[in-house]
Amino acid sequence: MATPTVDGQPPSQNRVEVLGNVGPNWFASVMGTGIVATAGASLPVHVVGLRVFAEAVWVLATVLLVVLIVLVGGHWLRHPTVARRHARNPQMAHFYGAAPMALLTVGGGAVLVGRDLIGERIAVDLDWVLWTAGTLGGLFTAVSIPFLMFTQHDVEPDAAFGGWLMPVVPPMVSAAMGALLLSHMDPGTGRQTMLYGCYAMFGLSLLASLNIIAMIWSRLVLYGTSGTARVPTLWIVLGPLGQSITAAGLLGAAAHLAIEHDMAEDMNTFAVLYGVPVWGFAVLWIALASALTVRTLRRGMPFALTWWSLTFPVGTFVTGTAQLAAHTHLPAFKVAAALAYAGLLFTWLLVAIRTARGSLRGNLLKLPPSTAPIKAHKDPAA
Repeated sequence: MATPTVDGQPPSQNRVEVLGNVGPNWFASVMGTGIVATAGASLPVHVVGLRVFAEAVWVLATVLLVVLIVLVGGHWLRHPTVARRHARNPQMAHFYGAAPMALLTVGGGAVLVGRDLIGERIAVDLDWVLWTAGTLGGLFTAVSIPFLMFTQHDVEPDAAFGGWLMPVVPPMVSAAMGALLLSHMDPGTGRQTMLYGCYAMFGLSLLASLNIIAMIWSRLVLYGTSGTARVPTLWIVLGPLGQSITAAGLLGAAAHLAIEHDMAEDMNTFAVLYGVPVWGFAVLWIALASALTVRTLRRGMPFALTWWSLTFPVGTFVTGTAQLAAHTHLPAFKVAAALAYAGLLFTWLLVAIRTARGSLRGNLLKLPPSTAPIKAHKDPAA
């Protein structure tokens, strides 16, 4: 009897191929879901039922993380050529940074939200495990992916896109989430080392991100956008901006736990002196990214996993704005945080529903029709 086939392949081979198409970019769904919970917990306004909602979303993000670790990790262990293929792909390789950030987001959510469900001791222990794994993974991607770009990837002059930020942003997330753990450490050298280590990761990620953001701006000026589903990745620029404001605020607020009063006050002041100007540029980028996204949507931009770029970066803008509200006590920042969170919720629901629908139909599990480089272009007539 002939073996049944699907698309000309035996069922087992077909399942392997489908799993092989689940790349590191899928972890962006965990990031985008987890940030809804942590941003909700950080919101400087009281909303009835928000805490319960944040807990439910954190549980969902945790489940998604476990499923993806089992699914993607297991397949990569059995078929290591898949991981190497992704690493050689100039588009996909950058999204290896999504996995560490997914770990860090769920870990931070454990302390901010999950402690009400699993107890503070378990939440802190879980956060330590995920923070350690996410930090090591993020430092690895921050070095290895740029190294591949410098030595192996064939990069075109118009190739810069938001995805280039993915491997270098995880240390910034580690800096912000590390601040949450300072209060759970014993006083002394270890806590002080943790504080300065977080500031070092803050600088590592910030300077690398600023270089890449400048290249993205240059590419947009010289070549325009791609006009494809890659356009939403422009929102990733908001990620290091919002996350750096968040990290500066959290580290400044916690600095007094590790160092002398005068320097701690300076670090707390830095949170405002740094945060407010960067927040202003973040608002500018929101306006530009919104205009470019709407322009591309009107031209029929298809749905893709890149739409998750509209969630986590906006979430970091919410948490960053919440930190500025906490440090300045200005009502304007409280209102801005609430409005941004409303936009985050709408976008997250839209992208989550479209992702679930595309996964059930199998559309998101197929390889793209072409692996040729995506070309940017301008279209002034439209």
